[in-house]
Amino acid sequence: MDSKKVLTDASLTDDLVVKILSRVPFKSFCRFKCVCKAWLAFSSDPHYRHKLPKIPTGLFHGCKGGSVAQLVSLSRNDEEIDGGLTFLPHREHLKFVDCCNGLVLCKYKSNCIPPNICRFIVCNPATREWRTLPDTHPDPYTMDYTYKAFLAFDPSWSAQFYVFNFQEKFDEMPIGINKLEVFSSDLSTWIVDAAWSSRIQIFEPHHFIGGVLCVHTAGGDILVLEAMGSGIPPRHFIIELPDVHWSLMCGCFGQSSGLLQCAFPGESSDTAEVFSLDAHHSYEWSLKRRVSLRDALGRDVFFHNDEWPRRLGYRIAALDLERGVIILVDKEQMKLLSYNINTGKLRKIQDDCRTTTDYRYYVACYSKLPG
Repeated sequence: MDSKKVLTDASLTDDLVVKILSRVPFKSFCRFKCVCKAWLAFSSDPHYRHKLPKIPTGLFHGCKGGSVAQLVSLSRNDEEIDGGLTFLPHREHLKFVDCCNGLVLCKYKSNCIPPNICRFIVCNPATREWRTLPDTHPDPYTMDYTYKAFLAFDPSWSAQFYVFNFQEKFDEMPIGINKLEVFSSDLSTWIVDAAWSSRIQIFEPHHFIGGVLCVHTAGGDILVLEAMGSGIPPRHFIIELPDVHWSLMCGCFGQSSGLLQCAFPGESSDTAEVFSLDAHHSYEWSLKRRVSLRDALGRDVFFHNDEWPRRLGYRIAALDLERGVIILVDKEQMKLLSYNINTGKLRKIQDDCRTTTDYRYYVACYSKLPG
């Protein structure tokens, strides 16, 4: 029998190949693309790419009890991701802190070290690699200060990661940043910036994109820090948020096409308004999209009970316009929801969610952990 005829008869159509590839784990699919140009082409073909494995995404949050963290998965191909961070070495008082573009930041303390020293671990749940950072620089007086740390990693900008550890002076309540410590993975050391004299108080909503860390402040503005280079502390300045009716505490940061975005509840609270920041033209904001929350939540009332002051009955937890997804915390139903703004499809992620939990949006990264 002609060998060429046997090969032709045994060959598979593109539809069958895509159907087979759609069932393999994402990591295996990435390896397959490296050895077959035809399979690589499928991932960029508009007709096939929506059927193929996608980068695993989810929401990280801290846990109480035995586990350090929990990954609430949004993907079905996440079987190789350790969402509980069980691969980390045992440490006393290990605590989840932050997540950024596939990497996770934890801190730990022990009973034998001074309380003013923070020890951090940066890890990659997809590759199960981890790295312990050097101790932070202690201060002689610890009762007057609190610390807030953020992880900064953007693989499209640099293979290195940063940890920003803010020290805030405390007098019954935080009154402003007193000092900043920045760890750079390429320098493997902490750089201390003590030249802070402002009364800036920072909150949790933050984002790192293109070497710039943006942090929400108590004044309703954004503290911008440009990533340092050659051991020089980052330059910082303040920019205003869009003129909106609700605080960013009810919304979140996001990014699309390399631009910083933020999502707020609209004036009547029945829409989510998405703004984009053009950092190349005097940091100007522009309204990019309005998302109907009547469609997303399936109701017309958006305030929590009849209390005064009125509280929103939902929170925008995450935004990913590149994947067409907005994540909502429904405080009335105590549910975590995913809404596809392109198809209008609503999906329940989790019941009995903790409405006060700070969820960190997670997109898996398979690059090697620096250092």
